[in-house]
Amino acid sequence: MPIVPQLLRQAMGQFATGVTLITAEVQGAVHAMTANAVTSVSLEPPLVLVCVGRDRVMHGVLEQAGRYGINVLSAEQEPLARYFARQTDQEPPYRFLKEPPRAPRLEGALAYLDCRIVESLPGGDHTIFLAEVDHAEVQGGDPLLFFAGRYARLAGQPAPTAR
Repeated sequence: MPIVPQLLRQAMGQFATGVTLITAEVQGAVHAMTANAVTSVSLEPPLVLVCVGRDRVMHGVLEQAGRYGINVLSAEQEPLARYFARQTDQEPPYRFLKEPPRAPRLEGALAYLDCRIVESLPGGDHTIFLAEVDHAEVQGGDPLLFFAGRYARLAGQPAPTAR
């Protein structure tokens, strides 16, 4: 008997993850999506993946762009994560840096990876976009986490200030 989707969601919600902003550019327009279904696959060759729902706008964008950026979000960038997850209409300040042919980079991200899609694999109602990392940058800092269906911070990190 198959597992009930809600139970799977609850169980996987107990797995704390980092939060990223996936970026891509098509015809001069930057597209972004909050994602935590991101994984390092291999060091040799340097491979990562992101899983994107087939019904998401970003799915078609990635198919057209052929590459994406993984921007690891800091704890202070929670409003940005909410905005690009479409949990709010309140647009926080942000800036994308464009250095073609690389995918757009989010200014202030803890880390950035420029990724060239090498394979797209079916994954149920998602597509797994496997990519080779062509470039990486690391700034470091306090990460934004996702746990039990909500954003979280590492113990000892200050709570966000009211905005």
